This record gives sequence, C-alpha cells and structure tokens, in this order.
Amino acid sequence: MKKAEMGRFSISPDEDSSSYSSNSDFNYSYPTKQAALKSHYADVDPENQNFLLESNLGKKKILLTFVSIFSLYSVHLLLKTANEGGSLLYEQLGYKAFGLVGKLAASGSITMQNIGAMSSYLFIVKYELPLVIQALTNIEDKTGLWYLNGNYLVLLVSLVVILPLSLFRNLGYLGYTSGLSLLCMVFFLIVVICKKFQVPCPVEAALIINETINTTLTQPTALVPALSHNVTENDSCRPHYFIFNSQTVYAVPILIFSFVCHPAVLPIYEELKDRSRRRMMNVSKISFFAMFLMYLLAALFGYLTFYEHVESELLHTYSSILGTDILLLIVRLAVLMAVTLTVPVVIFPIRSSVTHLLCASKDFSWWRHSLITVSILAFTNLLVIFVPTIRDIFGFIGASAASMLIFILPSAFYIKLVKKEPMKSVQKIGALFFLLSGVLVMTGSMALIVLDWVHNAPGGGH
Repeated sequence: MKKAEMGRFSISPDEDSSSYSSNSDFNYSYPTKQAALKSHYADVDPENQNFLLESNLGKKKILLTFVSIFSLYSVHLLLKTANEGGSLLYEQLGYKAFGLVGKLAASGSITMQNIGAMSSYLFIVKYELPLVIQALTNIEDKTGLWYLNGNYLVLLVSLVVILPLSLFRNLGYLGYTSGLSLLCMVFFLIVVICKKFQVPCPVEAALIINETINTTLTQPTALVPALSHNVTENDSCRPHYFIFNSQTVYAVPILIFSFVCHPAVLPIYEELKDRSRRRMMNVSKISFFAMFLMYLLAALFGYLTFYEHVESELLHTYSSILGTDILLLIVRLAVLMAVTLTVPVVIFPIRSSVTHLLCASKDFSWWRHSLITVSILAFTNLLVIFVPTIRDIFGFIGASAASMLIFILPSAFYIKLVKKEPMKSVQKIGALFFLLSGVLVMTGSMALIVLDWVHNAPGGGH
C-alpha cells in the first residue's frame, strides 16, 4: 500500500474542530440426530457450546449497546488524531506518538485482530460447506469423500475464490463484493425473524416426547406425568434476561471483537470521495447503527425462537428442530458467500500493516504484495485446520487485540498527538478515562478467561 501522508490530501479546515456531537409441518428430530448435527463441536462441552448465544437476553442487549457506542467514539478519536497527526496509517500514528513501541503495538494488534476475524470466517466455511454439499448431493455416508471434508474445502475456497480477490491493490474494487455479502446477511436476518413465527413453543416438547417415549415404552402410565412434569418445570417459553455462568466471561470480549473495524477505517477514509472527517463519521454512524441493528435482531429472534435450546451455531439449531429445509439451505449458501467475500477485505489491513512494518521505505512490488498475501492466507488456513474450536480465539483476541484497537490505542494516540487541546480539556479527560477503562476491560477479561481455562482444564476444577 502506498505511503499515505496527510500532505497529499485536502481536508477541510472546519473539520479540525475539537467539538464533537454524537447522536408447515415440522420434522422434529430424535436426540440421535441432534447429536450427529453437533458432532462438529464434539470437543466443546454442552455448557461451552452456548458461550455465544446463551440465555442472557437482557445482558447481551445492554452490552451490545455500550460496546457499539464506545467503538463509534473510538473511531471519532482515531479520525481526529489522523487529521492532527498528519497520517492515514494506523502504524504511522503509533510511531509518531510512541516511536517503535507504538508502531509495533499498532501493527501487532491489527494483525492479531484480523487473523482472528479471518479464522472465524473460514471456520464457517469449514463446517457449513460440507453440510451444504451433503444436502445437495443427498449423500448419507461421507466416509472417504474429499469433497465432504471441511479441511480440503476450506483450502479449495481459499485458492479459487479468496486469493484472487485478495490480490487487488486497492479496497475500492472490493466494494461490490462487500455489498453482496451484506445483502446475504440481510437475507439471513429476514429468515431468522420469519422462523420465529413458524417454530412452535415449547421447542423442547418434541425432544421430551422423543426421550420419554424411548424410556417409557415398557411403562405407558409413566408417559403423561413425565412429560407434564418436564414441560412445566423447565418453563422453556419464558425468556431469561440475565444468566451468569463460567462462559459469561467471554461475552464482553466477543462483543468487542464483533465491533472492531478500526484497522479498515483509515484505508477507507483515504479512498472516500470528497473526504472530510465529518463525512467519514456519518459513514461510520450509519454503518455502526446498521450492524448494531442486525446483531440485535438476529440475537433477539434467534433466542426467542429456541430459548434455552439455542446452540452457539444458530443454523445447526434450526436443522436439529426442522430437519431438511430448502430455505435454510439457501440461507447457508448466503452465509457462506458472505463470509467468503469478506475475507479479502480483512486481508487488506493485515497486508498493509506487515508491508508498512517491514518495507515502509520501499516502492510497491507485485511479487512482495503477492507473497505477503499468500503467507497470511496460508497461516490462517493452518489455524483453521488444526485449531479445534474458535471459542478461545474469540475470547483471547477480543480481550487483547480488540481491546487495544477500540479502547487503548485510539485514546493514547489522541492524548499524545492532538496538541491543540490542553490536558485538562473535556476531550482529553474523556480520552484518558476511555484509555483507563480499556486497560481495565483488557486485564479483567484476560484474567477471567485464563481462570476459566485453568478451571475447565482436564483434571482441573471439575
């Protein structure tokens, strides 16, 4: 990526102001079928499987709101620092603020965050694409079939689709694929909302019937009392607003992880037509509100459809209850298309960061550009193939790199580089409190996650 110094750009003087204003019939499955559908996550115990979509409706809504607001505020700090600091490169801002240490902190955080994001997208390809192919070909026994092996498929998709798109030099060409991926996710959201009114409640009634019939065939009189007792006691149609368990420590890091767009903010700002800080903030507000709404509605209607039976992989929950469903198959294809087309966008800031760290003074070279791209994609594929679950990746990166990119680095750069505002100004004091809260979130989340790892380690606390 070409060196992006502010001297090359025309930015309106009025944008440097220190003030800022923010404003059907259902095919119920037997337990054996449910177990088969969960086989991809066999390494995660039942409690851990609900770490992302567990029964904590009120808590997730509150956290989602606060994280989205904090993330938007940090974009404001970053854009203002870019104007004052004279650079549209995250790493260069770090270097101007704190020398080599700041540059390495920015580069390392960007690389960790985006590799984690790429891994999550490719994990979806690894687990969902074999199921789609199996459903389309109607193959029951997939033993020995390479085209139903997720590891082979993720490599094939990376080589045939992701790599060619990732070799573009500028982000502008990827705007069309990003728009298409967004449409796919809107379609997913619409289906999630519609399914809420098609799946009956209580969902668990079918599962209880299946289990009870299997255990009471020899004792028919025990069927009705057992069914009545289970349905009444579990009260599965009643939402639970707050639930705290060992997986609650992952809630904040995962939500922070989901709102990190900061490595791409400055490259997008650089290519924005009629660029100004106010215009970029308007773009950010619209984008954040759209993502907040999609996250909220998907989580809300997904939870209100299945309540305590919702799994960490929402599409698997639909399959376990509804069985084969053409609409869900189309949704799976749309989600696969969305995540596949998003990976090249995520590669861009990683490649830019590595290039600026290692070859900042050198002219652009296609062979170096291609080599870095292939290396990033190859490393991420190795992670996806050999790491059994993305839960720990989400938690660790959300608590460390994502916290750095949202809370700590933008506020630290702002305090150091924006000279026109005194340290006792409201803006600087606000940035300082934001930095301290980021340190608190990062250290607290990391400590709790490590304690959870130790507590749930084999031969540990259980």
